[in-house]
Amino acid sequence: MALEITDANFEELVTKSDKPVLIDFWAEWCGPCRMVGPVVDELAKEYDGKAVVGKVNVDNNPGISMKFGIRNIPALLFFKGGEVVDKQIGAVPKSTLATKLNAVLEA
Repeated sequence: MALEITDANFEELVTKSDKPVLIDFWAEWCGPCRMVGPVVDELAKEYDGKAVVGKVNVDNNPGISMKFGIRNIPALLFFKGGEVVDKQIGAVPKSTLATKLNAVLEA
């Protein structure tokens, strides 16, 4: 299961992480987000110990969403060393997200 990332714990879980981080910005009312959600949970299990995988509910955490200019969801941001190194906007197959996450792990 993906971690719940909030305005309050973002610094600790993302900025200070020594592992790559994948964050899914989503909302309950977003249809494509409901398609991507289970895929993100699968990636959280598969990359456990190698990467941090989390979700940010944009309605409940406007601070993070504004900081990264999230205007369209689902938006998936890939972080390394606390910096955004890649992103994916919109629903995509699991293989696309895994390929991007592997690239961040190998970088």
